[in-house]
This record gives sequence, C-alpha cells and structure tokens, in this order.
Amino acid sequence: MTALIATEITSPLGGIVLMATDEGICHLSFGTYEESKEYLNLWSKSHVDGDHKEPTLVSEQAHPIIQEAVRQLELYFAKELQVFDLPIHMIGTPFQLKVWAALQHIPYGETCSYLDIANRIEQPKAVRAVGGANNRNPVSIIVPCHRVIGANGKLVGYGGGLPKKTALLELESPQMYLI
Repeated sequence: MTALIATEITSPLGGIVLMATDEGICHLSFGTYEESKEYLNLWSKSHVDGDHKEPTLVSEQAHPIIQEAVRQLELYFAKELQVFDLPIHMIGTPFQLKVWAALQHIPYGETCSYLDIANRIEQPKAVRAVGGANNRNPVSIIVPCHRVIGANGKLVGYGGGLPKKTALLELESPQMYLI
C-alpha cells in the first residue's frame, strides 16, 4: 500500500495543501486541508495504487519530501527559486505524463500556449487534449501549468482560479524599476 501524507501551509496565495507518497510530491491544492479533505480523499482513491487510505495530515517536519517542498515553495514565493528540484510522483495517463513533463520545461517568467505544448510533445492536433491534461495537473506551481496561456495571449483556465494564475505570473515577471 502506498502511504499518503499531507500537510498544509500558508502562502501569499492563501492556504496550500501538499500531499506526498514516499516517491515524491503527488498533489498540491489551494485551500486548507479541512476544505480539501473530501476532494483529496476522492483523488487519492482514484489515483494512488493499493488499498485506499485517507491521507494522514502531518507537520511539514514529519516527512523529508514534504519538508523540502515547503522550503522550496517558500523560496519560490520569496523570488529566490526559479526551478523546483523535488521528487514528484505524477499519477496520470501516459498522455498526461507527457504533457506534465513538457510543462516542467517552460522557463520561469515565460509563458507558452497549449499549441506550443502540443507541438513540444509532437502531437500538434492534440491542443484540446493538452488543455485537458493541463487542467488535471495535480502538482500545480511545482509543475508550472500557470505558465500556459491561450494562443491569443489571454489568460485562460486555472484550477486555482484566474486570480491565482495572475498572481503567479506577476510573481515571476521581471521587476520593473521606475526612475
């Protein structure tokens, strides 16, 4: 059975719940654990192998992968980290895994379109499917689905809501200094 542990932290975007297995971070959601508990329980039941067990809520210090993820998220929000270096336990279809791998190559502070991702995974006609996979990214921020925008340059869809997507893109944008 795969053990699932979770912790909740506060961030400039509000509460964040991190969930991990011994293999790596497998889920990140916005809100508190109590707000997310039913959803996380359903997600883990359908995505994690083995006998279903509700995620165990622990302090961030109780698990080394969670502790490192919290440290890196704090550095990211402080604009001191641009690339996450964490073990990630992505759970999805082969197509989703290809899309999520491509998302990890979008540079900090840059954006691309769903078509760009479809081309990057050599499936240029799969733009809608890329959008669906992007929407189902279970490890947002760390796997930067917020960096994907519409082909027309407009912000479209984000599991955490467009205000959070906007805030993440603004966080990553270069500082402008007025003289």
